[in-house]
Formats: sequence, C-alpha cells, structure tokens
Amino acid sequence: MIADLKKLLGIVLALLPFITAADTQITVKAAIEQRSFLQDPLYSGQYNSQLSAFIEPEIYHSWNDETDSITFKPFYRWDQRDSERSHGDIRELMWLHVGEDWELRTGIGIVYWGQAESLHLVDVINQTDLVEALDGEDKLGQPMVNLTLIRDWGNLDLFVLPGFRERTFPGLKGRFRPEFEINQDNAIYESSAEDRHIDYAIRWSHTLDVWDIGLSYFNGTARDPSFVANSVNNKISLTPYYGQMEQLGIDLLMAIDDWLYKFEGIYRDVSQQQSYFSGVAGFEYTSVGIFDTVWDLGWLLEYQYDNDHNTKPVDKNALMLGTRLALNDINGSEVLLGYVQDLDYAASHTGFIEASSRINDNWKWRIDAWFLASNNMQDIIYNIRQDDYIQISLEYYF
Repeated sequence: MIADLKKLLGIVLALLPFITAADTQITVKAAIEQRSFLQDPLYSGQYNSQLSAFIEPEIYHSWNDETDSITFKPFYRWDQRDSERSHGDIRELMWLHVGEDWELRTGIGIVYWGQAESLHLVDVINQTDLVEALDGEDKLGQPMVNLTLIRDWGNLDLFVLPGFRERTFPGLKGRFRPEFEINQDNAIYESSAEDRHIDYAIRWSHTLDVWDIGLSYFNGTARDPSFVANSVNNKISLTPYYGQMEQLGIDLLMAIDDWLYKFEGIYRDVSQQQSYFSGVAGFEYTSVGIFDTVWDLGWLLEYQYDNDHNTKPVDKNALMLGTRLALNDINGSEVLLGYVQDLDYAASHTGFIEASSRINDNWKWRIDAWFLASNNMQDIIYNIRQDDYIQISLEYYF
C-alpha cells in the first residue's frame, strides 16, 4: 500500500510545474462507502460489513491552442477488510495531439466500447478492476498508443497495447470470492512474453442515419483468465491462466423516436480452446414526461447468450428486465432497477439497484445494491450466492 502511494506521489510531483499554469484544470473526486451484507458469509474470515474510501484526482493541462494536452488521473482505494482491495492505479496518464483529421493518444488510458446495458461483450481493451464492483465496469489503466483517423466514412481507431494488466481479485477476507484462494502472484501465461506481450486492436465506428455502428478486432492476451487448480499440503488454490486470443466484435445502436435498439456480439478464438459466440440484444423505451411531470421512465429488456464451453459447461441463456427513472431535476436524480433471470435454471437470478442524486455543487449520495441467488453449482454466481449487499456512498467533488 505504501509503495503504491509513493509511486502516485512521485508522478504528482513530476507534474507540479504544470499545475500553476492558467490552462491547467484540477478536479478531485473522493468518496466514503459502507457496504452491508444481507446474509452471513459462506467462508470463514469474511465479514458482514465493509467500510472503504477512495480518491481520484484529475489534472488536465493543454498547450498549442489545445491541440496538445495531458490528462493525469490516479486512483487509490483503502478498504477496511480486504487488503487486496486496498490498491492504487493510474487510470489515465495520456498525451493527446489533435490534428486536422486525426488524433494521437499515447500513454495510459481507458477505452469503452459497446452499447448494451447488462453485458459489455466487445469492451476488450482494458482489464477489469474486479475488486471495485460486482458489475465489472471499473477498469484498470492500459498502456497504449491510439491513432484515430477521422473520415467521412467513419472513424478508424488503431491500437498498439504494450504490456498487460492482470485482473484484480478479492482476498481471503473479501466477499465475492470463490471457495478456494486465488494465487494472484503467480499467474500463468500462454505467451513466453507473459505480461510484456504486445497486443493489437482496430475499431471502425460510424453513424448512418439512425444507426451507430462499431466493428472491432482484437489480437492479444485474453483479459478474462481461466484457472488452474493446484494442491500444496492438501490446500487447494486457483492460479489465473491468460491465453492468447483473437476476437471479432460488432456493436449496434438504432435510435427511433423514444426507442433504442441495442446489439453486441463477439466471435472469440482462444488458443488451445474451442472458439465460441456470445451476444446480447434488446431495447430501451423511454416514456417522456410521465404523470404530466418532467420525469422520464425507461423500460429495458435484453437477452443474453453465451456458448463458451471452455469455462462454463453449459450455454448461458438469460433475460434482463429493467427500468430507469430520471427525475430531470437540478440534482440529476436517477434510479436504475434491473433483474436478470437464467432461462434454464429458475432458481438462478440476480437483481440490482443504482440510485444517485446531488446534494449540492460538491456533495452527492449514491446507493448500490445487488441481490444474488443460485442453487446450480455450475453457475458462476453459485460461490457468491450469499453476498447480497447494500452500499451507501457519500461522494465529494472539488
């Protein structure tokens, strides 16, 4: 923990000469979070409550009439219970140069691809920072060189990704972990270059009438590992294994009046494993101004399919139902409710709640909750079936 803080402090000190300039902007996001688990833990050493806090400053400096800029966004979290969750990361340290019809980004950054609400299949550039949240939407910063060509026929993004980030996992005292300890310090790689392997990606995106279209290709180290079981002195542990893979992806969004139609699909070929297809498709309909108010109410439905038999013995076949309420008030109040039902196993389902609102210009409250159920030992959520929780956060912006 101290080593991580020293690294982040060193980078901040190196950037101090820029901070006093007039064309430099500094913002800070900080929060304290309290998780309360609704059921007793499955494994010894775990707790029913978890207090944590994080800080995420951002420094932006531009020059050459804003054709050049540097963005620095470090992140650090402290966790009361799980030492593996107490960690630091550089989410972004990126130099951006803007040309007439091209852009070049060099450094560390986060890139998001995709359109669906319940799954982000095509989003393959960054590694998941899994200790942050159950939904997997938090990402680790990825070293990259990204050239964007801006043309009438669409935008073409070319990526060179030098270096690989291993996925974070909860420790023995953390919730959301499997039955056996994950050996995070001795990951196995298919490539002899291990975490120094250079990956490549390309994505074409374009807007055609009511369509937003994205086509992508990735070649490199798989971000989601499989696991190798080991037994030492009758103690079983799981070691992450990162293979090489190729992935073709497509993401579509069609907007017609109050309707949004969404699709994501991937075809993935992993070395020494069976290739497979995964997809998610659905829609979101928004009722504008319900009950003669400024409130908007959205309805979501998405179908998920996955026939990856390398890590799952059965196909994934699930349906997500959700609703989103936007009060459109000065505080930006929003509520999202979701429910995912496995269509093959009636007792396997999850539910989630996300709600937030500003208190004033500097303060914001947020509530997140997850509810988990499964009696199928082959289900990925079986090992965390008693980790339902409600999290209350108080965030500060300055």
